[in-house]
Amino acid sequence: MNRRILSLAASALTVTAALALTACSSKADKPKDSDKIAGADQSAKPSASPSASASAAASDRPKIELPADLSYAFDWQKTGEPAKDAVLSDGEQLIKAIDYAIVKQDPLQEAYRFYTEGELSASTQQYIQEYVKAKSRVTGSYRYYNATVSVGDHGTASLSYCQDQGKAYDMAIPTGKVDKTSPTKNSYVLYHTALHKNDGGVWVTTKMVSDRGSSKCQP
Repeated sequence: MNRRILSLAASALTVTAALALTACSSKADKPKDSDKIAGADQSAKPSASPSASASAAASDRPKIELPADLSYAFDWQKTGEPAKDAVLSDGEQLIKAIDYAIVKQDPLQEAYRFYTEGELSASTQQYIQEYVKAKSRVTGSYRYYNATVSVGDHGTASLSYCQDQGKAYDMAIPTGKVDKTSPTKNSYVLYHTALHKNDGGVWVTTKMVSDRGSSKCQP
């Protein structure tokens, strides 16, 4: 199965945003209409906001229990600054939460809604729905590196990082067949995200932009 790209709406932060969170197929260089998930122009939105309550306490964070065949390596160290380290931690949880929803085949799964708000939350729901429709999920291992975090005034932050998808793949749920492909330059993706600290003390992500094949992330 080819990689899917989740298109997000144009916003004050981005002109065109794209979220790509699963393994890169060698065939992914050929765009298909089916690769585009509704949400680029926000013409279709869920009837209710999928965001978790902003007043949720940090101690009430949802559990994310991923299968043994899915693993993550976050090759970035703590900065020693509490706010920046909290952004890195909550960014990691969002990455896992989205894949957890895919594994659970649940477009309204609690975990990713806890770590997202607004536009990104709605588009992520649509992205997960495409996996449910295809009866597919992610498997393999991801590596994250070259993280850069900045915390601004009024509880805002930005987080950028690279993702190595060379050993991550799509798996057909009914058969268990894994679509293994060889890594290409497009297996390396640069992400830029915008976050804010909600009333519960959680750094939630509201915007995300990806640059597949970025020269900044090549090995």
